[in-house]
Amino acid sequence: MTDINPAAQQTHQWLETIVVGLNLCPFAAPVLKADGVHIEVCEAEQDQAMISAVLEQLDQLQQTDESTMATSLLVFSQGLRDFDQYWSLVEVANELLQQVGLDGVIQIASFHPDYCFEGVAADDVSHYTNRSPYPMLHFIREAQLSRALENYPEPELIPENNIRKLQTMGKPALLKLLSTESL
Repeated sequence: MTDINPAAQQTHQWLETIVVGLNLCPFAAPVLKADGVHIEVCEAEQDQAMISAVLEQLDQLQQTDESTMATSLLVFSQGLRDFDQYWSLVEVANELLQQVGLDGVIQIASFHPDYCFEGVAADDVSHYTNRSPYPMLHFIREAQLSRALENYPEPELIPENNIRKLQTMGKPALLKLLSTESL
């Protein structure tokens, strides 16, 4: 990774330690190893500037060959600390996908330091499957994901398996791992 921005460094470390290290995404390790994950940091706090950053990231992903930029994370280092505000941006970003004709081409996965699944107790360890050091949007090329899923048995069980893995690990061990890695 060439970017020395602290938010980018911390995000990269989180990818290595949590996402790949705990195998929460079985497709992440090869992409990360091949340096195919682009991390873009947005320091904006105003809605319009963050929406512009989403559009710029979508454009950059479309203009860049998959072999150079397989996937992209847009990290909000200053804004979107409030989860509800963040979720509003996630909804806007998904609407933008449709408006610019990228629905079915790119999908967005969401990660936030305070991520909470609806209907799940606030202190449940399952939330950590989508918790990250900063609010971020993960832009995934659907064609690439489809190719990865072709040879993966029962991909629909990935979320359930991740939750079970974190429950087995236990919240104290997970929190220790997170603090050890300065995440």
